[in-house]
Amino acid sequence: MGGRKSSGRSSNGKNGFNRSAYEEDPLPLVSAEENLLAIVGGDENQPTPIHSVPIMSSFNDRIRPILDAVDQLRRLMVMKEGIQLPTIVVVGDQSSGKSSVLESLAGISLPRGQGICTRVPLIMRLQHHTSLIPEMFLEFNGKTTRTDEANVAVDINIATEEIAGSGKGISDAPLTLVIRKNGVPDLTMVDLPGITRVPVHGQPDNIYEQIAGIVMQYIQPEESIILNVLPASVDFTTCESIRMSRQVDKTGERTLAVVTKADKAPKGLLEKVTADDVNIGLGYVCVRNRIGDESYDNARMEEANLFATHPLLSRIDKSIVGIPALAKKLMQVQATIMAKCWPEIVRKINEKLNGNVTELNRMPKAMSSVAEFLTAFMEFIGSVKESLTKILVRGEYDEYPDGPNMHGVARVVEMFNQYSDELFNCPESEHTRNFLMDEIRVLDDAKAIALPNFLPRHAFLSLLQRKVERVSHIPFGFVEKAWAYFENVVLSVSTHHTENYPQVLLTTKRACENLMEKMREQSTDWVSELVEMEKLTDYTCNPEYLKEWNMLMSHRQTFIDEVQKNED
Repeated sequence: MGGRKSSGRSSNGKNGFNRSAYEEDPLPLVSAEENLLAIVGGDENQPTPIHSVPIMSSFNDRIRPILDAVDQLRRLMVMKEGIQLPTIVVVGDQSSGKSSVLESLAGISLPRGQGICTRVPLIMRLQHHTSLIPEMFLEFNGKTTRTDEANVAVDINIATEEIAGSGKGISDAPLTLVIRKNGVPDLTMVDLPGITRVPVHGQPDNIYEQIAGIVMQYIQPEESIILNVLPASVDFTTCESIRMSRQVDKTGERTLAVVTKADKAPKGLLEKVTADDVNIGLGYVCVRNRIGDESYDNARMEEANLFATHPLLSRIDKSIVGIPALAKKLMQVQATIMAKCWPEIVRKINEKLNGNVTELNRMPKAMSSVAEFLTAFMEFIGSVKESLTKILVRGEYDEYPDGPNMHGVARVVEMFNQYSDELFNCPESEHTRNFLMDEIRVLDDAKAIALPNFLPRHAFLSLLQRKVERVSHIPFGFVEKAWAYFENVVLSVSTHHTENYPQVLLTTKRACENLMEKMREQSTDWVSELVEMEKLTDYTCNPEYLKEWNMLMSHRQTFIDEVQKNED
């Protein structure tokens, strides 16, 4: 841009947004011959006349439908679904001149007064209209009201009070102003409350935090272009709006600055916009605010005369001064960001749509009779049965490939292995631990007239019953753990198959819990019987015992032969 030093930064940003792209790249949606400058007309390095094409005409017919579609998506609140829309966000400190800039672009009067005038996000949709009679609408709280140039400021205040209350508080609920007027640039911008640190009477103490939250909500998405309004009379580095924009756009590749009140502080303005100490990647545009009751045409004439004749301001490049240049710049920026973001928006919408259609297809059909309900219920029972058979019997887990807890056979095997380890590693299973002393005490208490070297049966039963009693808590613990797992699996499967039948979900869950409780009690009783049987019978299935017994029995005949041989 003429008259401005190069920042030396790379031209490629994270999202492909860069200054040269907005100023020079041809728009992807048009042919190679119809580049971006052709859309808004003229050479951007030449002065823009007051009544020239950029401020008096609309977008190319191939751009207007995209802008309308984005506006429609914004009304449908797709941003709440995580789909970010390309947006020009207007931010600035309180009394920075935001309202004057927007008034000049739209050719209407906005609310004015002391303190915060914009108390809600104001979405301004400017549309070039062939008719000489303007059409204006306010959209808020799900309704649309008509307004006109004479009453638009009053109607905006009324709508704001309905949204944010009659005090001086703010709200993040948006208010949309649609302006269809001959000669306005085709733009959609979001005007945010002016940033203030000190609350005035009637404002909450945390007014700064509230405004900062709304500002960050709109400027943080990487699809947003930040239009930072800066008064010429202040040091740009001290502006709170600059501090906020730099938090989310450190290199400034998606920040455009408009310097207001140029006529109030012309000294040093050229140096400010050429030095660029605050990283404004998309450049600066200097404007003169409309004064008093000036008509908009007269204000533009005065502005053009100011930048043409003032000894200091006339040195600023003509391509970056005046409201027409700002309108042209904004249209270029908007066209480029729309073209860059639109394919991704379409992809995300299709992705969301396909997901919702899939979810819709999973919803049950309306049932109008008991027979239809019973049919659906039996299908549900069959589905649950099949799933449980696959999980707990056949060991198939294709329904839950990423849910290890639902891989039933493997988890049951793990529980059995853990139970076995716990049983054989418990103190009572250690055969050298006090076993001899226990046996001696039992034998002393079992002395009677009997064959020598034979252990009395009741002594063996006494030892056995004591050991079984001390390890009996382990199988009961295993039963509780196993049924807790089975209950979790059954409830998960039944919930999965009844998620489309919320009317039977609670009843099904209660029935499953009752059934699980009965099965748990039966298993506990069965284990209790097994434990009592172990106490009453003097046999064992211990593999080590059976191995030793079989080995001895294999030498039985040899032993008998040796005894008989010695007797002979």
